[in-house]
This record gives sequence, C-alpha cells and structure tokens, in this order.
Amino acid sequence: MLRLHVNDPLADDAMRILEESGVFEITSKHLEGQQLLDEVAEVEFLVVRSATKVTEKVLAAGKKLKVVGRAGAGLDNIDVQTARAKNIAVYNTPGANSTSVAELAIGLLLALMRHIPRGTAGIKDGKWEKKQLKGNEISGKILGIIGYGSVGRQVAKMAGAFDMKVLVYDPFATVEEADQVSSLDDLLEVSDVVSVHVPLSPDTRNLLDSSAIGKMKKGAVLINTARGGIVNEEALYDSLISAKIGGAGMDVFEVEPPTDELRRRLVGLDNVVCTPHIGASTAEAQKRVGLEMASILVDVAKSMV
Repeated sequence: MLRLHVNDPLADDAMRILEESGVFEITSKHLEGQQLLDEVAEVEFLVVRSATKVTEKVLAAGKKLKVVGRAGAGLDNIDVQTARAKNIAVYNTPGANSTSVAELAIGLLLALMRHIPRGTAGIKDGKWEKKQLKGNEISGKILGIIGYGSVGRQVAKMAGAFDMKVLVYDPFATVEEADQVSSLDDLLEVSDVVSVHVPLSPDTRNLLDSSAIGKMKKGAVLINTARGGIVNEEALYDSLISAKIGGAGMDVFEVEPPTDELRRRLVGLDNVVCTPHIGASTAEAQKRVGLEMASILVDVAKSMV
C-alpha cells in the first residue's frame, strides 16, 4: 500500500473515499517544522490546503514522495518548480471552489457600495447613521475583471444578473460572454469596479501598483479575492486616503493576518471592507474540493499499483 499523509483537513466524504479505495495507508494530522519533515520522509502522497507550505526543504525531505495534492486552486504555497525537478507530480482542484469565491467577491462589492458593515456596527453600537450611509447601486456599472479563469467567469455570470456591463482583461483566455479589452490600462481607465482573479506569480506580483491604480477612474472601487501581493497595498492605501479611488473589498493580503502597521492602517479605513481569506471557506466548496482531490489521488495511486 502507498503511504498518504493528509496535512490539512479534508471533508469527511473525501476521507471516506480515500479510506475505502484500498490503496492507501493514511495518516491525517496537521504537522509543522521538523515533525512535517519527519512524516514526509515516509510517505509517497502528501495532501495540503493553504495552511501548509510545501517548500524546497519539505520536498527535499520527501525521499519517497511521488505526489503532492493541493485541495484548492492556488499553488503559490507549493514550490512547483522544485517538485517538477524531482519528478514529484502536483495536482490541484482549480474549479471546485470558484462559485464560493465569486459569491464573496460580489458580496464584498455589495457590502462596500451599501456600507453594510458600518451600518451593522453602528446599529449594534446604538447609532442610526441613515443620512451618512448613502450608497451606490451596482446596476449599470462597468465591472472590469482581471483574469478570466473559473472564478472570473463565475463573477461575470453573477454580475450579469445585476445588470452590470462586464469587461475582461486576460491575454491567455478567449472571452465570448463579455467584452474583452487588449490591455490592462484600457480596463482600468473605464471600469467603475475592478475585480482581481489571477494567480500570484512573478508576472502578477504588484500587478496593481501605484502606476496601475493611478489609471483607475476617480471613485472606482477595487475587489481582491485572488491573492495578496497582486495588489500593492501601500499604493492602495495611498489611493484610498487621497480619494483617488472610492473603496476596496479585500479577502486576501500580502501579510496574513494583516497585523503589521501598514495593513492595520489599511483595514482601519472606513472605505475598506475585508474578510480573513474565506473565499473558499464554505461547506459546499470544501466538499467539492475534497471529493475532487480524493478522486484524483485514487486514480493516480491505482495507476501505480
């Protein structure tokens, strides 16, 4: 039998599939540091979510390691280049949580435009700030989507239900359902809302820096449910306090949790709505992610035995 270690929890149904497959000897416990290195030295399969960093050091310790499974979309927590060099296959589940992430992007937008968090907090604090909380509709607004993968497509679909006009910038995708622009600048200059849906890579790090944000329409808002590091948060802070842009909705940060001085100032602004990286944290998404990953792992394992 093949040894499988599940370092971050999977849904019960997914674990059941793995256990009943008959091809794995399974351990399941979150380990860090030397404990993780000791465990990975003895296994052929390793499964993680976002909490575990599969670094070069972890991969070097995995003398028997054949497969790393990432139950989720992003691979920025896995040293994919080193894994490939060591002939370790890396699998993920890029579409399984797209609906949940897209719904949160729309939710952050609505919360930002209609001042929902401040209204809730005010009422709980005994305030009635009706006159101060005049908002804006999203109907009829131009939504610029950066990245047209599975999440971007879901956001576009949902935005259509709100009668938003959708523009897309993605040089690697063919777009039929919305208007596609040829440059990022073209999208930034006309969009009332900019929503980010690209992976974090050397090419996308600081994609939205001070120069790019400076090209956005005055009063436009920015939504990021992709990855921290794509938006330069110092530039974002400056643009918010200068009223260059009207607000930001953020589920991800370059530093998580955002407890350093810059990000505490950023999240403390009235025109920032934020959540603690919960885009994929729904019961439905985690079940789909787990089931898809379990199916992949079982198929791969059966091809080996």
